[in-house]
Amino acid sequence: MNAITTHVLDTAAGRPAAGVPVTLEARDDAGVWREVGRGTTDEDGRLRELLPPAFALRGGAYRLTFDVAAYFSAQGTEGFYTEVFISFVVRDAGAHYHVPLLLSPYGYSTYRGS
Repeated sequence: MNAITTHVLDTAAGRPAAGVPVTLEARDDAGVWREVGRGTTDEDGRLRELLPPAFALRGGAYRLTFDVAAYFSAQGTEGFYTEVFISFVVRDAGAHYHVPLLLSPYGYSTYRGS
């Protein structure tokens, strides 16, 4: 299993948010964000393969960017937010980090999943 995964649920529609473009970045030693992975949520709203197979997860700061404007546009829904950024810290490189996003046109929340 990929060490960093995500799941997007459209709480206003009551279903998974399929087709959300997601980018994963890691902050390097100079403090610059560098892209390490990207993908699009599947029909279940999940992105299970975010990191390339050869990527070695290490401790440090990571950031997920969700292109929610693209998602809402595809749904024919007017939304307030264009992107959602979730920054988090990997402290144990051997652990799995699941970062869900609960989304609606005018709000969102997140938590560390399992």
